[in-house]
Amino acid sequence: MDALEVTATRGATKTETPFVETPQSISVITDDQIEEQGSKSVQEATRYTAGVFTEQYGATASRYDAIKLRGFGSDSIDNQYLDGLKLLNDKGTYSIMQIDPYFLERIEVVKGPSSVLYGRAAPGGIVALTSKKPLFESHYQVQAGVGTQGEASLGFDIGSEVGDSGNAAYRLVGRVYHSDTQWDKVQEEHYTLAPSLTLDLSDATTLTLMAYLQKDPEGGFYGGFPADGTLYSHNGQKIPTDFYDGEPAYEEFDREQAMIGYQLEHRFNDVWSARQNFRYLNSKVDYGQVYNSGVWSGDELPRTYFGADEELNALAIDNQLIAEFGWGATDHTVLTGLDYQKRDTDADWSYGSGFAAINPFDPVYGSSGTVVPYQDNDRELEQTGVYLQDQVALDHWRVTLGGRYDWVDIDNTSDYLLTGSSTRQSKDDEQFSGRAALMYLFDNGVAPYVSYSESFSPSANLDENGDLLDATEAEQYELGLKYQPVGTADRYSVAVFQIDQDNVANLIQTEGNNPSYYRPIGKVRSQGLELEAATRVTQNVTLQASYTYTDVEVQKSTTGTEGKTPVATPEHMASAWGSYEFLDGVLNSLRTGLGVRYIGTSWANESNTLKVPHYTVVDASIKYDLANVGLKGVTAQLNANNLFDKDYVGACYSEYRCYYGAERSVKATVTYDF
Repeated sequence: MDALEVTATRGATKTETPFVETPQSISVITDDQIEEQGSKSVQEATRYTAGVFTEQYGATASRYDAIKLRGFGSDSIDNQYLDGLKLLNDKGTYSIMQIDPYFLERIEVVKGPSSVLYGRAAPGGIVALTSKKPLFESHYQVQAGVGTQGEASLGFDIGSEVGDSGNAAYRLVGRVYHSDTQWDKVQEEHYTLAPSLTLDLSDATTLTLMAYLQKDPEGGFYGGFPADGTLYSHNGQKIPTDFYDGEPAYEEFDREQAMIGYQLEHRFNDVWSARQNFRYLNSKVDYGQVYNSGVWSGDELPRTYFGADEELNALAIDNQLIAEFGWGATDHTVLTGLDYQKRDTDADWSYGSGFAAINPFDPVYGSSGTVVPYQDNDRELEQTGVYLQDQVALDHWRVTLGGRYDWVDIDNTSDYLLTGSSTRQSKDDEQFSGRAALMYLFDNGVAPYVSYSESFSPSANLDENGDLLDATEAEQYELGLKYQPVGTADRYSVAVFQIDQDNVANLIQTEGNNPSYYRPIGKVRSQGLELEAATRVTQNVTLQASYTYTDVEVQKSTTGTEGKTPVATPEHMASAWGSYEFLDGVLNSLRTGLGVRYIGTSWANESNTLKVPHYTVVDASIKYDLANVGLKGVTAQLNANNLFDKDYVGACYSEYRCYYGAERSVKATVTYDF
């Protein structure tokens, strides 16, 4: 689907709502855009989106998708949803799921608090993924790619009707991927398969069965280095951008993830319809890594080891009842829902010591150490929520009202040092979340709106009594304007917002042998401006562009950060991706793309005394339909990310943890559709 073919979205409202009638800032990335930009992950696919920062862990985040929205990043690996249901990651462990974008039809980035429909959620927003599903038409695709850093991939996407009845269709998508990565001695490898089957059980009932199976025997590299040696030279030298600080014999990231589920839809009559979405998830992760301490000892970095053996089981179900009717001069779309989530993680952690320090400028590998188990954990989370939303249309006016009530139970048990004596932290929480929005649709396609929304997110921090803190709470005021010129698919949007997050955990340092603890007395405010456009400039030229201004400030804190900006939070970001397609002559169907991403300065430490410099990265693509030379159905594409091989630090989370950005990568892809 071309980026300009988007007419409606579902992520912000759980109903099919036109873009221009959605009173919330939302960006859509289609499968065509993912392919054209050569995105290898969901994180990469969102990097041209307003309000999104994807460089917080630089090039080391290939095993996870860390997407920071509107300046909030603490829950950035727990803000993804697949086919309307939350990917039930356990952000306190290594059990984090990842979806290959080759298997997606679209990505919707919904900005701002969204708990009114989804329950616990980060204040910055959510990333809603939609899987490829059966199409009731025959399509067969094979795709092969090779690139720098030893990259190689082979994928297929096939589907058709089952039999001649027209009541059943299947789709089978698979992909194998390998890369040597930019990091010395580290590889990345995935094997993924996603079958789906749609059954029209009657004229009014549709059932889609889906599965997603992925094996990652190699998980790339995940680590950072001190600012001394990355942001500035250490004894006249900078750490190489391909340096690996671990030990190959101890390096391990083996992940298996399996998801099965269904989507059931039934229409009772012209007014009433119902949906039920269900998914069960199992994940197993074996992790081990030797990593540096971030503190120099001469020209060497001391190292230690951490390992994990984890299994996560989870299920989610969302029941929806929709009524579409007129009442007097108004039209209503009323959505009621009951959803349930349960997640159970069994995590055994180990610790290692005795590893020799390493010199990044002349690394020597082969050191060994002592690794011992030290903690067993059983982590459970259960959430039940009921919600109600009414979308009202009155002439040119659109009103959206919604409310939700959640019950969240957390029960964590851990056996520290494997003494056989476990400690338990449990928390029962209840939360109400609301939303209200007002929009006016002008005849020329201009639609201003104002909205208010709320969110909450449970805390993993402990107070002085060893109990879990109350959830953080957030509220947002947003004023925006959308514009979709009549008769076009062009989309323009502008939004200004203010998000206040309360109950933020503040670390209380104690003296002597007394343990430190947290108190929920912090407050963070994020204010900003987002501009975004997707337009067909001429018949040959399409353009996507965005600008983001984000001002984040710690307003209450006891840790000395009051009035400061959190780390890894750029104030200014801008991007543009333009495409030109030749429509006649010998170059007919040749499509070229060029993208520019600008990331402004950010702070490298909480005291705001050290900055990460701004950087600009250029990406490019070229695609040609080989039917012009007699190869019907065959297209060839070349992508270059970081075209000019810019060396840069993506972000720092402290002066001891800075993350290099991705070096230049080039990939050639050949696709055969038949």
